[in-house]
Amino acid sequence: MFTVTGAFDDGATYTVQVTGRPDRPVTGSHRAAALVELHQGEKVLMSPTGPLATVTGDDRASILAVLREYTNVIEASGAVPRQASVPRS
Repeated sequence: MFTVTGAFDDGATYTVQVTGRPDRPVTGSHRAAALVELHQGEKVLMSPTGPLATVTGDDRASILAVLREYTNVIEASGAVPRQASVPRS
C-alpha cells in the first residue's frame, strides 16, 4: 500500500491509499475512488512514452498512472511501484 496526495482540476485536494485490492483499489477519497473506477478496464500510459496497460484494481502501478493522468499528483509516498506490471506475450 502507498499514499498519493494530489489535486483535481478544480483545485479540490485529495489523499488516498492505493491498496492493490481488486474490490477497493483506492481508499480515502470518494471522488478519487470514483475516478479510478470510471477508468477501470481502459488503457492508460504508464509513463509519458508508454507502455500502455489496462487499468485494474489489483495493479497499483496502473492506478497511480490514472491518478497522474487525470489529476495533479503532488506526492506519492510509501511502497510506490516503479514500473508497470505489463504482461509479456
